[in-house]
Amino acid sequence: MGYWELEEGRDCVQKTWITTKIATAIGLVGSAYHIVAFQPETAVEALQRATSGTVTMASLGAIFGMATCLSAQARDAPDDPLNYFIGGCSSGAFLGARTHSATTGVTACIGLGTLAMFTKVAKMEGWKISGPPRL
Repeated sequence: MGYWELEEGRDCVQKTWITTKIATAIGLVGSAYHIVAFQPETAVEALQRATSGTVTMASLGAIFGMATCLSAQARDAPDDPLNYFIGGCSSGAFLGARTHSATTGVTACIGLGTLAMFTKVAKMEGWKISGPPRL
């Protein structure tokens, strides 16, 4: 089962596992590109960079999945896009704490929260980014 097939506000562990796996894969790919673009001096430095980037992304995915699901449960509003904003904002706040920057945290909170909210709205309303136009 995929993320969107699971009921909102239920199966929090399974939804969190899915978001964590996706974020980990993105972290691995991003780390690989970073290592290729900015050559490390040693293999240990390359491993540290890859680990740091991947673990950070995995954490963002886990925080997003759990915060979104718990927000849906606590608010008793499972299909509300605000749950996704809360999840994205929570991930952004973690990113700010990770970088020791309030500016980064606030900016990431607003940016990731808005992106997540619009993703949910797009899914609910059936928005299409590509493909043939509807006639």
